Amino acid sequence: MTILHDDRLFPPDPETRSIARRLYGEVRNLPILSPHGHTNAQWFAEDTPFSDPTRLFIVPDHYVYRMLYSQGVPLTDLGVGADSEPDPRTIWRQFAKHYYLFRATPTRMWLDYAFQELFGMESRLSSENADKFYDVIAEKLQTPTFRPRALLERFRIEVLATTDSPLDTLLHHRAIRALNLKTRILPTFRPDPVVDPDFDLFHQNVRKLGELTSEDTGTWVGYLAALRQSRARFKEMGCTTTDHGHPTAATADLDETTTAALFRKVTSEKASSEEKELFRAQMLTEMARMSLDDGLVMQIHPGSFRNHNAALHQKFGRDVGADIPTRTDYVHHLHPLLNRFGNEGRLTVILFTLDESTYSRELAPLAGHYPCLRLGPPWWFHDSPEGMLRFREYTTETAGFYNTVGFNDDTRALLSIPGRHDTARRVDCGYLARLVADHRLDEDEAHEVARDLAYRLAQHAYKL
Repeated sequence: MTILHDDRLFPPDPETRSIARRLYGEVRNLPILSPHGHTNAQWFAEDTPFSDPTRLFIVPDHYVYRMLYSQGVPLTDLGVGADSEPDPRTIWRQFAKHYYLFRATPTRMWLDYAFQELFGMESRLSSENADKFYDVIAEKLQTPTFRPRALLERFRIEVLATTDSPLDTLLHHRAIRALNLKTRILPTFRPDPVVDPDFDLFHQNVRKLGELTSEDTGTWVGYLAALRQSRARFKEMGCTTTDHGHPTAATADLDETTTAALFRKVTSEKASSEEKELFRAQMLTEMARMSLDDGLVMQIHPGSFRNHNAALHQKFGRDVGADIPTRTDYVHHLHPLLNRFGNEGRLTVILFTLDESTYSRELAPLAGHYPCLRLGPPWWFHDSPEGMLRFREYTTETAGFYNTVGFNDDTRALLSIPGRHDTARRVDCGYLARLVADHRLDEDEAHEVARDLAYRLAQHAYKL
């Protein structure tokens, strides 16, 4: 018995399923490009074994603990927070007891993939076998083949990008670079801590940015110079992209005098909510201007109401699984930036969304017109088989395949990366097989598109 079926996610019709199998055979063993993620560079710099299954699978993964919390399991019982349950085996048993909650979710598929393909488990996790799972995984984690660097090779990860603050020294990336690993591990420039006035400790962060760069970030000119210098430092470490997690997709194109006055107000802690939003909007346009100069690809990840659960935010801090998608306007909000730079072939802006209603109405038409725009894959709440299929169905008719950028996993959970990419490749092969079966695409073309979606589009869009 195995946990996963060989034909999972393929169309049920036998003829179409056969086409999907052939397409999948073309891409299943391609190297993985992971150009946007949240793994920890320290893991690879130090190559220390992961301590136990709980801290690998549960504690860092908000997909896991938000579901359990929704069913009444306290976060402290899952290892979250300073006052949490200290025994990892007890936490694991709690997880196993509630594993049924993940039925039909992508999280279940990624976890089952790791359990079967990496650890050789051939039955579903449950309360009855929780200790067996724990012991097998814990034992293997202490072997050389399960150290972080070895896993990168085992997963055939060719490129792995982390996500990093401008205030990060990148010391771990410097250490990694000296190792000459087969996997290229690159930083990504995420300026939110120093461009979002609502970010925790924003004012202290702006001052620290000045200290790190020896620029006067008390002035608009010095602040921009500090950001340019930080981007250059990231680029020296191999960075090819920036990433922007703003609440909305709003952009602005203010004149320099108005922007300088807005900056003074924002950094004096006297700005209104509307002025803070306007500043974030202007900073997206400034980042696009800088990308034209230094060539970094720009990713915009808007539309999340972060830390929605105020009580959890106060007790546990940021990123504890209480972020909620919101409606997002791309047509009007991006217009100032696109009016300024949208026709620039040298600029690449990759758009993501948590608002699926925008796929066919806004995003596909925008990317199907502006040379600078590309569509990122289904993200966060929608990186599921259904979400991936909806993305293809709603965007291909207008944007085609080649105004998209393949797949990226966007994960903190290292062991989920191959499972996530396998899911995306299976869904895309199923979609292409239907087009072949409908005589809308020849099979030789489908084979080429399958390879593009699995590898070449990401390689090109992210300058890898």
